[in-house]
Amino acid sequence: MSPMFKNQTPQQLSLIAAFTSAAVITFLVFILGSTGFFPISWQGLAVLFIVVMATDFLANFFFVRYYIFRKIKLIYKIIHRHKLPTDFKADKIQMNQNILDDVDREVDQWAEEHDRELEALEKLATYRRRFIGDVSHELKTPIFNIQGFIHTLLDGAIDDSAVNRQYLQRAARNADRLEAIVEDLETINKLESGQMVLDLRDFDIRDLTDEVFADLEMKAKERSIRLTYKEGANQHFRVRADKESIRQVLINLIHNSIKYGREGGVTKVSLYDMESYILLEVSDNGLGIQPEHLPHVFDRFFRADKSRSREAGGTGLGLSIVKHIIEAHKQTINVRSTPGQGSTFGLTLEKA
Repeated sequence: MSPMFKNQTPQQLSLIAAFTSAAVITFLVFILGSTGFFPISWQGLAVLFIVVMATDFLANFFFVRYYIFRKIKLIYKIIHRHKLPTDFKADKIQMNQNILDDVDREVDQWAEEHDRELEALEKLATYRRRFIGDVSHELKTPIFNIQGFIHTLLDGAIDDSAVNRQYLQRAARNADRLEAIVEDLETINKLESGQMVLDLRDFDIRDLTDEVFADLEMKAKERSIRLTYKEGANQHFRVRADKESIRQVLINLIHNSIKYGREGGVTKVSLYDMESYILLEVSDNGLGIQPEHLPHVFDRFFRADKSRSREAGGTGLGLSIVKHIIEAHKQTINVRSTPGQGSTFGLTLEKA
């Protein structure tokens, strides 16, 4: 298209077409008149020009309006999921504006949004497939174990006093593991769907940490791990949060540091005043996490060292629950780690 017509509005195009048509017709009549075939005066030519131009402009204006309307309506039906409003009529089109450019922009925006939606759906589908696979794998192990122990007992081992109680205890432990996985999945589902209502109240985060230390003292002693505070970062601070949810967060983080920390090592909790927030960090001097695993530590069922993780127990959902709880408080959590030196999990809480 010629640059002259590229950015014209429908109204301007109708005017140009009408002027061109009127000029051509008037010129032809003038030629015929000059040969004596169809004599006409200059005044007649002027009137003819005006009449033809006005008539042609109105006709062009009318047909262009409805042509554009039909095209735009078709485009809108394609790019809009909902029905067009009942008042979407041809007379709503502003003919003195460059409508087609506006439609082009909207189509481009729709295409970009459509591409983003497809990309998001593909990511969700991939996540769903991976999640279903992870759940199946995690549930399969305890179910298989329970089946094995029970069938062995039914096949005659139940009468063997040397193994029957031992097999029942192992089956019970695997049943407990199944229950823990289901409960953790329910917790994540409630957090993600907003069904879990936070009971926000003011409390001393140092006092709550002391309580968790006391609850996990025996676990720590089993691996000769000392639970303590970082020197200079052990003050009492009041925060506003759901106390029991934060207790669950602390239990998960400190318990993990005990499970995966170096035997005979130390787990330190640090508390820092960040004006509007309190920064709480849980550090250990264990084996640390490889850099390629750091982005995934909060994923469901993710285990950097699968064999060691299963020996240590747990559902593989603890850190995912921690992340959901902190995000439900509209706060942040992160992890930094150096292989061979240990890991530090840091989270913020609103200061009371």
